[in-house]
Formats: sequence, structure tokens, C-alpha cells
Amino acid sequence: MAVEIKELTSRSENYAQWYNDLVIKADLAENSAVRGCMVIKPYGYAIWEKIQRQLDDMFKETGHVNAYFPLFIPKSFLSKEADHVEGFAKECAVVTHYRLKNDPNGKGVVVDPEAKLEEELIVRPTSETIIWSTYRNWIQSYRDLPILVNQWANVVRWEMRTRLFLRTAEFLWQEGHTAHATEAEAIEEAEKMLNVYAEFAENYMAVPVLKGIKSANERFAGALNTYCIEALMQDGKALQAGTSHFLGQNFAKAFDVQFIDKEGKRDYVWATSWGVSTRLMGALIMAHSDDNGLVLPPKLAPYQVVIVPIYKNDEQLAKIDEKVFKVLKDLKDLNISVKYDNSQNKKPGWKFAEYELKGVPVRLAIGARDLENGTIEAARRDTLTKETVSVDNIADYVKNLLDEIQKNIYQKAFDFRAANTISVDSYEEFKEKIEAGGFILAHWDGTTETEERIKDETKATIRCIPFDDDKTPGKCMVTGKPSAQRVVFARAY
Repeated sequence: MAVEIKELTSRSENYAQWYNDLVIKADLAENSAVRGCMVIKPYGYAIWEKIQRQLDDMFKETGHVNAYFPLFIPKSFLSKEADHVEGFAKECAVVTHYRLKNDPNGKGVVVDPEAKLEEELIVRPTSETIIWSTYRNWIQSYRDLPILVNQWANVVRWEMRTRLFLRTAEFLWQEGHTAHATEAEAIEEAEKMLNVYAEFAENYMAVPVLKGIKSANERFAGALNTYCIEALMQDGKALQAGTSHFLGQNFAKAFDVQFIDKEGKRDYVWATSWGVSTRLMGALIMAHSDDNGLVLPPKLAPYQVVIVPIYKNDEQLAKIDEKVFKVLKDLKDLNISVKYDNSQNKKPGWKFAEYELKGVPVRLAIGARDLENGTIEAARRDTLTKETVSVDNIADYVKNLLDEIQKNIYQKAFDFRAANTISVDSYEEFKEKIEAGGFILAHWDGTTETEERIKDETKATIRCIPFDDDKTPGKCMVTGKPSAQRVVFARAY
């Protein structure tokens, strides 16, 4: 085993430290010189690119187009929507000056006091305000609707407690912002995009998710409804993996975005916004990985297969190279991404440990004896099992194996969630069970007061009011008041 793996803290010993160790040792990201910000390293960024590329295709299949809006937002824009500004005020980074000058005392540079901005600019925490200011110029008539725009961008939310990928002062994301002629169209859009996120999480990330609506207390600032997908991590904590917001006419009214409808009447536009971020990287790591390192679903792995030659001399390597180049072509013909590591500066054992740490789904090893026997050794990362296979059939074998690994990783996560989802009826039982983590289904009376009490006393929040839960009414576990259905509670990231 490589030194890097030996030094990986086990999940049972310290889950948070295991996560940090893994992010750094698997070369995904590292802390930067700027407090609270991260450097996403090439291997980590390759995973993000796969996430981005697949989501972008899914957005475009549903009629959306990409655009880009400014990083800076005039402070007055944030003042136009009261709930929105209140929701983000404590996280905003503010630009006040536009120039530096040499320090007259010879100590580097200082802010030039003469270069103060007439109006401060906010580094975008989210783009609703700048986008709806723009949409006012784009929309006059129902013929201009709908607008289905997405942007890939970075945002800044001045977090004090940060953790790589999960919570950083600057992070990458996409944010969709759509404009519609009717309330029904906007709600349909918000629900449609939530389903896109759920499909991506389950079919590509291999992470099972619960779909539902946020409570009023947890919804996005300025939204009438927030729809969400919630995933369960291996430590029993929930992670919000994506949100879609029905904004009503709030932002249209704040920025006076009106249109002439088919009857010739003026009305305010209906809006949605929706987004996922590099938090998905954190979800991917925490949902599947183990004490040996990353476990990546094949659909999002930077390379799905790595081939490692085992040889004693250059002559053996040359013969192995010849055989492997044929295997490479066969794999690539099946659109399987593959890396052949025939570098001579590291031993095969070191490479095995490195690729295990990095979560490569399938590792193929071929040596002199394999050449004689016409075989190749195939090792799968999800189960850490190995099998000797005919080299002539390896491409089809690997293609089927990758499909099997993708399904197995999902099933394992699904079974974990099922085993860690329970229903409780009393508050005493709730307080006992929440210590073990997991999703808890319980009745709640619908009031913010009760929700806040539960959060204060147990550190658990309502993750969602689920769409697909049993809608059987009952009594709130805290107050005994009527409850329309069970909601999902958990401690969360």
C-alpha cells in the first residue's frame, strides 16, 4: 500500500478529517493563499468538467441557452427586493474603490482614497438582481417569452467556516434564470429543472435523492417556493444537492419587468431560478468513497480505465506495449476513456495504490505471463475484487463491467439510505434517533416556531417536505397539533 493511503484517516475514526485527507491526497483541491477559497486541481477539475458537460447537455435538451452576466452588482439593485437582500446581506463582498497607488511610506501599495466608487459594487452572491435588471430591456411582449437562460459562473459568499468543495467563499456553479408569461409555466419550469437535477444525481452521480419542497424557513431568499433534492452522506448527514426556485413575480415587480399579454393587457413576468454548484463534488466524495480513497461512478470518472504494465526489462515492455495499443483502440472505439500508464519512474505497486486512491473504476494489469496466456487482470474499484480475463474479449468485458459498477455504486448508496431512514412519532424518540444520523420522517405542525425549536434543541433541520411520501395526516411530534404529512428531518452540511 502506498504511504498516501496509509495516512488516510479512517471514516470511523474521524469522518471530517477523512474527507479533508481524501480531497487533498487524491489531488482534487487544496486551500489557497486567499482565506476561505480553494484551488481546484486538474484531477478535481476534470470531474467537475464531466459534471458540467453532462448537465449542460441536459439543460440544452430542455430548451435552455447559455449567457453570461456581470460579476459586479450595483448595491442599489440588492435594495430592490427586501427578502432577497436580507438573505444575502451578511455574505456579501463589497467593492468600494477602483484603484491602488504606491504607498508614500514605501510599503507596497495602498488603496487610493481619491478612487472611491460613487456606488459600491457587490461581488455577485447570486445573479437574480443583475439579470432581472437586464430582462427589463429584453421583454416587452408575450412574444419575447419564455426566456430560458443559464450561466456557468463563480459566485462569492463570504463564509467564515469553510470546507473544500462543501463551503467556500468563492465557488463555481450554474444558475438558470427563466422568465414566463404565466404562473403555471413558471411552476412547471421549476419542477422540470428539479427533475433534471434528480435524474443527473441518480443516473450519473449514482446518488439517490429525495425530491421535495423546502419549508418557508429554509426556502431561497425572495422565492415563493423552493424545490430541492436531498442526499444522505455516509456519516448520516444530509446534503442539499440542488435547488430550483419559483420566484413568482417578486423580481419582475422589483425591477418593473412587464409585458403585453395576448389580450393586450400589461402584467408582470413570472420567474424561476435554479442551480447546482461544486458542492456536488463533496456529495460525490462523501456518498461513495471508502478508507482506501475515492470511489467514482464510471460516468463521471476522468478516466474509466487505467492499464498498468508489469515488466522486468525494456524488451518485455515493448511486447506489452504492442498488445496494449490494440486494447486501447478497442476500448476507445467503445467510447471508454482510458489511460495507459507505462511510465518508468514508479513501480506497478505504487501505481495500483495511486489509482485506487483516485477512484479509477477499472484497473487492468498485464505482464509477461499474461502475454503468454492471452489474458489480462481486471480489478474493479467498487468491490476491490479481481478477475483474469481473455485479452481478446477485454473491451466488451470492460464495457459491461463499467455498467455493472455504476449500478452497484448506486444500489449501495440506495441501500445505505434505506437502512438509515426511519419514521418516529414522539419528540423523545426523535431526539434519541437523530444522534445516530440519517433521514427521520416525522410529523410537524407547519409553524416556524416549532421548526426553530427543533433546530435549536437537536441541530436538525427540515430537509424537505417530500413529494413522494405517504400523505397520511397525523399529529406534530412536538406540539401535538395537526400535521398534513411527515416531513424529512436530518442534520446537514
